[in-house]
Amino acid sequence: MNDESSQRYYASKQYLLPADNVETKRLDTQHDMITNVFGGRLSMAPTTLITGDRVLESAAGSGIWALEFFEKNCADGIIPNIECIDISSAQFPTTHPPQIHFSVNSVVDLPNPEWSDTFAYAHQRLLVAAMNDSLWRSAVSELFRVIRPDGWVELVEIEAQDFSSWSVGPNSTKLASLINAMYGAKGVIGDLSVYLPAVLKEAGFTDVKCEKRRASIGGEADATPHKVTDVQGYSSGMWRELWMGMKGPAVEAGGYGIVETAQEYEALVESSVVEWKASKEAYTTFFAILAHKGEM
Repeated sequence: MNDESSQRYYASKQYLLPADNVETKRLDTQHDMITNVFGGRLSMAPTTLITGDRVLESAAGSGIWALEFFEKNCADGIIPNIECIDISSAQFPTTHPPQIHFSVNSVVDLPNPEWSDTFAYAHQRLLVAAMNDSLWRSAVSELFRVIRPDGWVELVEIEAQDFSSWSVGPNSTKLASLINAMYGAKGVIGDLSVYLPAVLKEAGFTDVKCEKRRASIGGEADATPHKVTDVQGYSSGMWRELWMGMKGPAVEAGGYGIVETAQEYEALVESSVVEWKASKEAYTTFFAILAHKGEM
């Protein structure tokens, strides 16, 4: 086990992925890929922002989405004020425009009453590995509170229940079983494309819909030469880094009867990489779940 992987920083026991420089690099690369999967669009919500509107970016990480969203809107003559939150400041950028503010906050407990009915749009991406039913319901309730009437919420998530689409050999199938067991133990909600629309409606949101996009894994995404910003899927290496990030929690929990040591976990992931590289069928699915807060 190399020093880099053995000293990963995890900001929360609930969240299965780290918050360190290695993860920041992975998330920034993944950001480009997800944007490509959605046709180059940073947002799928039908917003009509004007200068001065407040935008909330939850689970901001390095802030790459907010920085690009701000730049794109400025190019269109719109200067929004963006509030970026995360449970850790470890990945926040050192420099950014003054209209973008970073703070340590959790989406399940946002400032009250200061933020109530203030945001025209809220964007959140990939909290699946951090949330259980109770946390999701608290988060959606808080988002409803802070979104102003006629505002929009966009929750971008990934398929986390049916792993058969990337279980393309004995090793990746075994890895999928391990991840599924870990998700179950943590109370992770896997089928968010069904679960979240229902919870959003219960909270009072309307016009709820789900945009689905498929992203390949390995195969063509591994083809060279290419630029990462052109790829509409995970290279096998990118997919590897995702699961390597969960090594700490998996091994700490005892390996769920599938592995016993960090070395065994690493070997399982590396053997899965070989299968993804050879596959032309492996894929995952992203969901952009949109919801509107009607006029009160």
